[in-house]
Amino acid sequence: MRFTRVVFSALAIGLIGTAARVGAQQTRPFTPSDALYVRSPRIADVTEDGRWVAVSVQTRRDRLNVDHERFGDPTYVAPSKTSVMVLDARTEDSYWLYENPVQIRALQWSPEGTRLAYFLLEDGEFALYVYEAASQEARRVPVDSPNSIASNSMLEWSPDGESILLALRPDGWAAESRTAFLEMTEGPVVIQDSRNDFLAWDRIRNLGSRSIPTLVGVEDGSTRELLPETSIQGAKFSEDGDALLYTRATRTRTAYTRNQGTEYEVFSLTLSGADPVSLMEASERRVNASWNKAGDAFAYARKGDVFVRALDADSAIDVTEAFREPVSADDTTKLSFSIIDWSPDGKDLLLSSQRGWHVLDTQGGSMELVFEVESDEDARPRRNVQRWSDDGRALYFSFSARDHWERGLKRLDLQSGDVETLLLDPSLYRDWQISDDGSAVVYRMSDGDRPDEVWVMGAGHDQPTRLTDLNPQLADVALAKTELVDYLDADGNRLYGILYYPQGYEPGTKYPLVSEIYEDFFDNGYNESLNLIAARGWFGFRPSVQFEEGYPGEAWLKGVTSGLNRVIDRGDVDAKKLGVHGTSYGGYATNLLITQTDRFAAAINISGKVNIISFLGDSPKISTRNYSAAEVGQDRIGATLWEQPQKYIQTSAVMFADRIDTPLLMLTGEGDWNVPATNEREMYYALRRLGKEVVWVNYMNAGHGAGRAGTESDFHDHWGRVFDWYGEHFDAVDKKKTPSISDEGI
Repeated sequence: MRFTRVVFSALAIGLIGTAARVGAQQTRPFTPSDALYVRSPRIADVTEDGRWVAVSVQTRRDRLNVDHERFGDPTYVAPSKTSVMVLDARTEDSYWLYENPVQIRALQWSPEGTRLAYFLLEDGEFALYVYEAASQEARRVPVDSPNSIASNSMLEWSPDGESILLALRPDGWAAESRTAFLEMTEGPVVIQDSRNDFLAWDRIRNLGSRSIPTLVGVEDGSTRELLPETSIQGAKFSEDGDALLYTRATRTRTAYTRNQGTEYEVFSLTLSGADPVSLMEASERRVNASWNKAGDAFAYARKGDVFVRALDADSAIDVTEAFREPVSADDTTKLSFSIIDWSPDGKDLLLSSQRGWHVLDTQGGSMELVFEVESDEDARPRRNVQRWSDDGRALYFSFSARDHWERGLKRLDLQSGDVETLLLDPSLYRDWQISDDGSAVVYRMSDGDRPDEVWVMGAGHDQPTRLTDLNPQLADVALAKTELVDYLDADGNRLYGILYYPQGYEPGTKYPLVSEIYEDFFDNGYNESLNLIAARGWFGFRPSVQFEEGYPGEAWLKGVTSGLNRVIDRGDVDAKKLGVHGTSYGGYATNLLITQTDRFAAAINISGKVNIISFLGDSPKISTRNYSAAEVGQDRIGATLWEQPQKYIQTSAVMFADRIDTPLLMLTGEGDWNVPATNEREMYYALRRLGKEVVWVNYMNAGHGAGRAGTESDFHDHWGRVFDWYGEHFDAVDKKKTPSISDEGI
């Protein structure tokens, strides 16, 4: 199989440039049709030398047409198609591995960096493929087994590049799993019994983890089952390839609290044929084992301490106990350590604490603070270590300011303590991939308004070089310009929101504004929904909120309205023409918000719950998540229904439907397994009973996200209704006038 080379010739580049210049003078609005075809790249994997880059490219259209009714069926692979490019970062050449979208996953380069392995869905089952970068040829590896590759299989190259670790399904798995799903969805009789260890849907979910870790020869497809059927996590080979290192996760029961219901145990399996060796006693305490490069030791963190277990030792030792001193003279809280990475030679650990980054000598026991962070946690920039250089002398880390758009990549010299800025500007950077010698950095970048492209810095290039041009069709499309807005909420907390300017914006003119709400916003970048709002000639706004556990319903009133006031005070927003919407948790927020204020001309709840009490058991396919979300998770109530029933009432918008005066549009998907349409239905009937203006649109072939998670026609219908709803009620503001004498019937 040979693939199409993507050639950006001088002529083509010139034409694109011409189109961009023409577009600057003759731009057109961004439309839902445009949104369906915007290409968004993700860097799947990069070779250690930084030369070859595998990039998955997906559009909104590639994620439509899911059969949401089959959610929870272990045998169903939902469509999420992807195009795949291979980039040569040295020559800037680009090739389509698959230009037409396919169902593909787990792309990974071989250790020597010349072959790319991946799974490709064919005739309902995943097949193993290997692509040769030099010849641009891909071949299917004939896996010598009657069992199919698990749809959630790992893919891990052996260090010698001769084998691949993957997971096969056991005999009869498909028939058993499909039957279990049909029994729960079609009956004819469905029984749920609390005397069973697992919820009925949990038993079906567990079937999805059934697999057999298997080693497959890359050349001939020969197979060797390494373990009996088991569920393993974090599998990796030792550096010499003699052992497989992994964590086994065994579900024991359905649990409603964290750190219960699953036992974790760390193992080393010598591939010469010995039995697995347990390195940690099985426990319900989750273990995230961080292995050194050689694979002869691992570290894990627990309650602020870091433990190290060498394979030749009898047990793990606490390597941070001696360093758990107070943070400072003013803060008696003990230092709490977490693991960032092992050094390349496997002797040192890079740890983080409230003070900054530390290097711990695991053999000598000494610790050095190599980078001290600012004491004000809320004001300090966001820094994330991306790589420890192979020579052990430097740390590469991403950087983002907290109060303005300044983002990029920096390098810390561990010997001198000096920090060098490699890239720093208002652009938005993601997917940092740094070569083993640090000579090449591959990343995604957006100017903050347009979709991401893939870039390379170094690798023989004097300046950062763009490797892709994925959306030339947008050259004449007016995408929204963004601005970061800061404001104080009602409690005096400094928050930030992202403002999207309307198409054709002219200073001095007042425009409607639509807020899209959820939780916290800071970074900009291409955004489908707010670009569609801005294309209508309206401001788009994503305000942030700050929560207080136990009182989540107040957050949006305090934060969203304060953000709006800040923007309105600037003088170019029509305060009478405000809209608000959100999806999922944002839809829930929208419905709560309009029970507390009537300043919006129109509101839209997209797949958001309205009754948190009935919601607790409303989504059986996702097990106990709704309970944990309310008690200790996103809903932030901080108590069970029976401990604090009044708080569940206070955060259920349907209980205060009589206070809603804002016209409400509700969009749901019949196949929504996350927030069933029946929950939002409660609000429709409540508002209708109360004589309020409400419209409920239920997309029968859609899921979570309503029309955006349905078919292509649903997608267009969804956005058409959003535009019409806001447009109708913004127009109604203009039609209102002060009553005359005749109007009052005098």
